Amino acid sequence: MLWPATLLGAAAGLALASIPGALLGTLLGQVLDRRMGLQSWASLREHLGAAPMPSDEELLFVLLGRLAKSEGQVLEAHIQLARAEMCRLHLDDAGQRRAIDAFSRGKAGREGLRMPLRRLRNREASVAALLRACWRMAWADGRVTARERELILLWGKWLGWRSDQVVALASEYEPRKGALLQGAAAYQNALRLLDVTAESEPAAIKRAYRRLLSRHHPDKLVGAGADPARVREATEKTRELHSAYGLIRERRGFR
Repeated sequence: MLWPATLLGAAAGLALASIPGALLGTLLGQVLDRRMGLQSWASLREHLGAAPMPSDEELLFVLLGRLAKSEGQVLEAHIQLARAEMCRLHLDDAGQRRAIDAFSRGKAGREGLRMPLRRLRNREASVAALLRACWRMAWADGRVTARERELILLWGKWLGWRSDQVVALASEYEPRKGALLQGAAAYQNALRLLDVTAESEPAAIKRAYRRLLSRHHPDKLVGAGADPARVREATEKTRELHSAYGLIRERRGFR
């Protein structure tokens, strides 16, 4: 447990009056920590009026919102990708509302990200998952812009990763050419891909989409000894599912 006022009091006392000052500052800081219930730097920030640190899931959707809005316009592909991430995380209704709010905050671009990202530096698996999700969002519309690349590299730096490590993840999510046809047969292709029919109820279509998304999501393959070819194949399959579900929703008019 971290006692911020105690540490600050000791440091200030040491600077002002050497060892006796440090002892007095420590004592006063302990009193302040106990009375205000300060147990971390985050709690101190909240008492000082700063916004609380976002949770890991909220931070993810703030980043996704920032990327989606980085070129000025949020596309349907970006929204579909954000929804897919909610499904992947199995968020309940309350969690989805928090994710949507975080995505909107990310689009606004007013939230500081350096400190929340640096907080994850020693959590290698969390960092990798976060950066992979960012690359998925960047590739959602089939291309990565210079601004999207710049943002992800900056966030990777704050997370403690080298640029080449961050860039190496991007190739896992680069789409193959001609993944899903966009011509007259696109709707029928989408129905076949989700294994539903034009008469299927929206609830059944949603269940089929979520079931297939859970089965094919590339995060299940990521780890030591993972086959890059299989990761790429799963990524492409997931992207096709996003596109198919988005097309059916648009054609059928449900959300």
